[in-house]
Amino acid sequence: MSNNYIQTLFAERIGGSRFGKETVLYKFEKIKRAKRQAMGNNPGIELIDLGVGEPDWGADEAVVDVLRIEAGKPENRGYTDNGIEVFKEAAAKYLEKVYDVRDIDPSCEVTHGIGSKPILALLPLAFINPGDIAILTVPGYPVLGTMTEALMGNVVKLPLLEENGFLPDLDSLSAEQRRRAKLLYLNYPNNPTGATATKAFYEKVVDFAHQNQIIVVADAAYAGLTFDGEPPLSILSINGAKEVAVEIHSHSKSFNMTGWRLAFLAGNELVVKGFAAVKDNNDSGQFAAIQKAGVYCLEHPEISARTAAKYSRRHELLVAALRRVGFSVRKPKASFYLYAKIPKGTAAGVVFSSAEVFSEFLTTRSLISTVPWDDVGHYIRFSVTFVAGDEAEERRIVGEIERRLQELELVF
Repeated sequence: MSNNYIQTLFAERIGGSRFGKETVLYKFEKIKRAKRQAMGNNPGIELIDLGVGEPDWGADEAVVDVLRIEAGKPENRGYTDNGIEVFKEAAAKYLEKVYDVRDIDPSCEVTHGIGSKPILALLPLAFINPGDIAILTVPGYPVLGTMTEALMGNVVKLPLLEENGFLPDLDSLSAEQRRRAKLLYLNYPNNPTGATATKAFYEKVVDFAHQNQIIVVADAAYAGLTFDGEPPLSILSINGAKEVAVEIHSHSKSFNMTGWRLAFLAGNELVVKGFAAVKDNNDSGQFAAIQKAGVYCLEHPEISARTAAKYSRRHELLVAALRRVGFSVRKPKASFYLYAKIPKGTAAGVVFSSAEVFSEFLTTRSLISTVPWDDVGHYIRFSVTFVAGDEAEERRIVGEIERRLQELELVF
């Protein structure tokens, strides 16, 4: 029996009858293919992956021990729905201890999520009607915008410009855009730029949200990874923020628990309640043993401090190497990302018309994998999450990166 009719039944939001037949390759698929081709063409040569946005360390041994113990307890076997109370309480205490956020009620102003990505995907379901607007910054993480468009909402993109410290210009929004906007998505420390927000910027954001009756969704996935004197900053520490904002904290980056899928949403009680109602119809909660391991993390922020120190050290090595081959880069104050303008070409006459072209060139010619961003100018993102067992190995890898780049004779 033929099932060809199924091809006509796909929703337009994923391509409709064209689903599976598109010939356009998305950025990360292109990167994967280029890596496979480069390794196939150069067996025995090490591919240096500076593109992956995933910690190279695993979870702390003490965290794994908690999981091991809790996984065997019969009381942890069941559904957790919108989270166990001990996790919510730990989240509120963590916000106070690390970010000086003092007024979060864990009973109604915190809930957990199975990672930050599902939180971002589900939030629009609670607020976006057809024609409503979500404001996103670009370049950036697109999930909240993708779901907004799937719900027949509209996305307005605010560019992140180097001359503005990679902070968006809220004043550039029209009166009509402000009127229709319901959600403003921000991500600081930022992926991919590595930029950090300032208290003054967050104060302006909170004032903007009050004036225009907009909900601020602050994605703080990298907030625990600051260094060089940059203080951890939460938008919820700003006066009046809890009236208009929620913040997402993830265990993936700060606690090296990417595959564990654990995060929490905190802030405005009504927004948390709305998210929890939607979430309740989409999942049955993360395994209680994982949440209890997450509690250990929240009670031990020194885990994040050790991880941040590693990334800081690697950034210093990489920035110095990139500068020596001609890149104009500065060490970020947080995250594991370094964002750099691409060169014009090579001394041999190769021209780089886009970041995508340059990134593919680096992969195929030098076996250095990066992520291109052509949204606002032409930049590539380096990640210092490459696998290295110790500091000597870090220096060796960065030295090899510099050697390969020198051979290309890049022109800036």
